[in-house]
Amino acid sequence: MELNIQNLPDLVRNAEILWRMGKESVPNVMRGSGLVKEISIPQMTGNTREFSEIDLEEYAKFKGESDQTARAKVQQGYSKTATLYRVGLTIGISYELRTQGKYFEIKSKLTNLGAVVPNRLDLDLAHRITFGTATSYTDQDGRTVDTTIGDTLALFSTAHTLRGSSTTFRNRLANNPQVSRGAIEAMEKMRVENCFNQFGQKMAGMVDDILWTTDDPNTINTVKEILRSTSNPTQNNNGVVNTYQGKYRHVILPRVATDKDGAIDSTKAKYWGVASSKYSTFYLGVHEEAHLVSPTAGSNAEEFSTQDWNFGSWGGFMLVAVSGGWIGFSSGTAEA
Repeated sequence: MELNIQNLPDLVRNAEILWRMGKESVPNVMRGSGLVKEISIPQMTGNTREFSEIDLEEYAKFKGESDQTARAKVQQGYSKTATLYRVGLTIGISYELRTQGKYFEIKSKLTNLGAVVPNRLDLDLAHRITFGTATSYTDQDGRTVDTTIGDTLALFSTAHTLRGSSTTFRNRLANNPQVSRGAIEAMEKMRVENCFNQFGQKMAGMVDDILWTTDDPNTINTVKEILRSTSNPTQNNNGVVNTYQGKYRHVILPRVATDKDGAIDSTKAKYWGVASSKYSTFYLGVHEEAHLVSPTAGSNAEEFSTQDWNFGSWGGFMLVAVSGGWIGFSSGTAEA
């Protein structure tokens, strides 16, 4: 596509197309993973939301003939407040690019601009897992990001608490093994023994349907062997029934093993876990979808000192995890 790059209205029309191409090229991995529940935050409704858990007791009570039915106990769980934040990036299409026929450079700038907000959202969502063993982290903009959940502990802990019971539970696997069949079974055992409502009653309906990992090739291939029976081709396994077939959906999260700037962090390469998409309390509030703001003739069309035509991409979101009961974690580092 050749751009009319000297006429502002024509460039603005083409810019929207190129920006959308860039935006749509980004795989929204975390947003579509099933780990995150998305809600809309309408305009003019404030910049905070409180998210809570409320549990009904697990079992009905015996009712004798003509007896009044027992009133169900309701327990308020923990709450966590999320606050909106905005991200954005601007570029300038210079006079030189416009007048020297630099079509490729302009296309590249506008297409890349379309990806920056979705990329940042995916990174911020992934970093709630990346830094899930800590109570906060410092992001690439120098902000301190609170990663505690409602019980004031880190998302992944060995001693989560409940509001209506003295029972504690863990969602971090003991000894943090790398993924393997034995490790998955240990994770499943931990989950069976540590899924409670706020009364301390076992939640038998808490079924994990997601097995998530980083993009570490060895971890991915191990999971494929386990879930899909794509085992070592030299191994004789004819007629063996795979008990894991269809049990989990494998979700690969490529930005989990990164540092605050999105650079590779090999110390987190072996992170993995399981999760329940149904019971997830990890919320994404969308206040301002990624959008392009273009210059307009007669106003901000041209920056006087540089003669640049400025384009910007912005978005606004809130992120919060209320509890840790819906997810299990192992760092894969063999730490006790």
